[in-house]
Amino acid sequence: MSNGEGIGVALFVQGCHFHCKSCFNPETWDFDSGKEWTQDIKEKFLELANRPYIKRISILGGEPLADENINDVLDLVNETRLSLPQKSIWLYTGYKVIGISDGFWELEPNVITDKILDSDKLVKEINDAKKRSDIIRQCDVLVDGQYIDSLQDITLPWRGSANQRVINIKESLQKRKIILWDNQQGE
Repeated sequence: MSNGEGIGVALFVQGCHFHCKSCFNPETWDFDSGKEWTQDIKEKFLELANRPYIKRISILGGEPLADENINDVLDLVNETRLSLPQKSIWLYTGYKVIGISDGFWELEPNVITDKILDSDKLVKEINDAKKRSDIIRQCDVLVDGQYIDSLQDITLPWRGSANQRVINIKESLQKRKIILWDNQQGE
């Protein structure tokens, strides 16, 4: 009940590059730790999510949108949309949404513009950016931004620090601007 609205199941992915100070889950930082995500475990997770009282799936971490995690996360959200379309999907990320353009979610930090890349690396980063955008588009709610310890606010629902936003993905796509889950104007 703490990782989104209503009763849900949560998947904590392994691995994070952000390493936020006072992170509530630092044991998920190491990409080589945790349990392996297999087809059998994915099927058990989806079976658990398919229970009638489960209204939501939350994906958090670690960092679900890290390069190392995006293929499995994209596969999971696509399969969830096909097999459990009535479930809402909440995604937590340390990336911050800086814009929406033609359904493409622009995120910060932007590794495409923040690094000097060779052509092979550039192609990979563009493909990864598209995968991140595809993941977000399949979700209902996005909690964005890194946890900032000095902005901690335990009164905020579903997030740990005041800089983080709870974004209504479907409305944001329709209006082509960030719309917060509580229907306030986005930035």
